[in-house]
Amino acid sequence: MQAFSGLKVLDFTTTIAGPHCARLLADLGADVIKIETAEGDLMRSRPPLRNGASTSYGQLNAGKRSIVLDLKRPEAVAATRRLIGGADIIVENYRPGVTRRLGIDYASASVENPRLIYCSISGYGQTGPAADKPAYAPVVHATSGYDLAHIAYHPGRERPDSCGIFTADIVAGTYAFGAISAALYQRSVTGKGQHLDVSMFEGMLSLMTVELQASQFNMPPRPKRALYGPAATADGFVNIAVASERTFQELGNAAGKPWATDPRFAKYLDRRANWAEFMDELEEWTRTLTTSELMAVLDRHGVPAGPYRTVKEALADPQLAHRGAMQEVHDAAGAFKVLNPAFRMSASETQAGPRAPALGEHTREVLAAAGYSESEIAAITGT
Repeated sequence: MQAFSGLKVLDFTTTIAGPHCARLLADLGADVIKIETAEGDLMRSRPPLRNGASTSYGQLNAGKRSIVLDLKRPEAVAATRRLIGGADIIVENYRPGVTRRLGIDYASASVENPRLIYCSISGYGQTGPAADKPAYAPVVHATSGYDLAHIAYHPGRERPDSCGIFTADIVAGTYAFGAISAALYQRSVTGKGQHLDVSMFEGMLSLMTVELQASQFNMPPRPKRALYGPAATADGFVNIAVASERTFQELGNAAGKPWATDPRFAKYLDRRANWAEFMDELEEWTRTLTTSELMAVLDRHGVPAGPYRTVKEALADPQLAHRGAMQEVHDAAGAFKVLNPAFRMSASETQAGPRAPALGEHTREVLAAAGYSESEIAAITGT
């Protein structure tokens, strides 16, 4: 049994945010039909590529079925509307207004299917002065304040970081998954679906709890060195999170230093004001130990800390193997591994499907199941 077994999802999304949301639905057992153009989702062209098949695409679309429909063709739009009539959920990330022009927007679709849960993911929301602005994750990182908030923890730096990790996409996709789950519960009570409007911009703002409040009120001056950052060791770096008074006291015990009674550091606000000085003294100790030696000492004292690792090193962590965090997936070029959802359920499987679909692999299968004959399928697909 999987939590979403029996649910039918139409996935009109591309790139990362929408596909991530729809894959989570598939991971919980929903039948997710990904509707692509003849060119396919642009992630199909993104490396790593093996014999033309992208594992980045596979990571985001494992467990789905793929059909190709040209929504500029009236026959394809009519077929899409028939599929919508039998769907439970739609996920789309077109620019606001596109689905209305195609005749597959929520207002149109809900007339035929009032139980439909229709989730729209966009940069800034479906309405408002910024609704029509094109938005990719790096742009949203910049406009939300996230990049400048991040650089503020690096005194002396003025140029924002370049972006290669698309946090806004994953955050928006995860919020969309949560909103859909909530709407499913509400539908179980009312019998009615609804439209969900997910904003990448607001999702990024939600990550900055302290910064959002600091923008409204006076805050103590920022320390000259970040409160949470790297401490150098003899052969690398460790992040030590001094998040409570007990943690601070145990760190002093681990180092054999009287920091807990030092007037510069004993109280939080004094410690914050003198943080750069504290870190200098801390590193005098941490530099005498290798990363593994330091971690052994900190672990014995219960001090939250972790070494800086590459992704490859992190994936070798035995904790992931213990939790069954990775799933083998196959595509046209062979096998690769993807990450399962980051949560487990005691009475339901939560894991990626075993296959990433080839472009249009299930077109005839899906249309035939919707009641179309071979000649009608040929007219719809133009083949």
